[in-house]
Amino acid sequence: MSRSEGAVLLTGATGFVGMELLARYLEQGECQVVTLVRAGDDGDARRRIEAVLMNLFGARAGGYVRRVEAIAGELTAPRIGLSRERWDALASGVTTIVHSAASVSFSLPIEEARAINLEGTRRMLELARRAATCGGLGRYAHVSTAYVAGTHRGRFRERDLDVGQRFRNTYEQSKFEAEQLVRCADGVPFTILRPSIVVGDRRSGWTAAFNVLYWPLRAFAHGLFTAVPADPSSPLDVVSVDYVADAIHRLCHSPGGIGQTYHLTAGVHASTIQELASAASRYFNRPLPEVLSPAEFATRERTPAQDSALARARAYFPYFSIGTVFDNSATRAQLERAGISASPLGEYLDRLLDFATRSRWGKRPIARADALAT
Repeated sequence: MSRSEGAVLLTGATGFVGMELLARYLEQGECQVVTLVRAGDDGDARRRIEAVLMNLFGARAGGYVRRVEAIAGELTAPRIGLSRERWDALASGVTTIVHSAASVSFSLPIEEARAINLEGTRRMLELARRAATCGGLGRYAHVSTAYVAGTHRGRFRERDLDVGQRFRNTYEQSKFEAEQLVRCADGVPFTILRPSIVVGDRRSGWTAAFNVLYWPLRAFAHGLFTAVPADPSSPLDVVSVDYVADAIHRLCHSPGGIGQTYHLTAGVHASTIQELASAASRYFNRPLPEVLSPAEFATRERTPAQDSALARARAYFPYFSIGTVFDNSATRAQLERAGISASPLGEYLDRLLDFATRSRWGKRPIARADALAT
């Protein structure tokens, strides 16, 4: 790995957004991609990445294998689990670091969430500082979340971070703390990227992650939710994974942007809960669910099956009553000049639901390559 090759280090390449980022780097350039994979050894890491490539590209995967190096590492360990020699070699060989690895669980105890999202970021910043010292790091891109806004109501701007908000869960809190760490990282040329709720590909509906929006929709499809706790006028900020990956790839390779934060969100074009409920009702041919306040919902009698579904979806319901609008005007203007824009959820929700039902909500996995081919 030489500096002239402009190698990219990508964490989270086996995750949903990370897989799409890996695809962008392989399909839209010739750079070498180094992937940091949680695995027992490099052989295991390699096998995991080869499985990802097969998922992404199918029969075309072999054409990309030579450009991907898989390194077994551990984000929470000193030097991310590497020897001093290998740590130095990695730092001296990369020009871009994209840190997208994170725990997206809403239910982890705070110390466990911090161990991955905060301390993992700390380790990657240490590597970034070492790479900058070597003289070749052009950018450290940190994939955060728009929901560092927590419980803040009203407009949340790209330059905002600490506005006195509280947090709904340990995911939001640990990602907020990680962003604080990045913003204070002296000597690191950072860029922060904040997606909102990420759903499947708007062309094919493909997704590798059936969470947040998908759990309540699945329960509704099975007749388990006749009512939901929500504010019908609340904005539901949703973006497709292809938009997020296109945007991150573009922003990481555009001039400038160092020290900037970008909202990869729907912003003022976010759908409302009522619009989503109406669309789901039409798609599944079920009566429109009642939209109740959380207090009213809590008093409703439910069957054991409904209680079981509620328990699995409970962590996501707070996102149906938020009052935050993510101001993305600057990001949107920059990306639209490059031909990249988010689509309203209503334009592709049916494709998401087609894929979800065809794959039995993830129980019968369908590869990305196969989904895009149909």
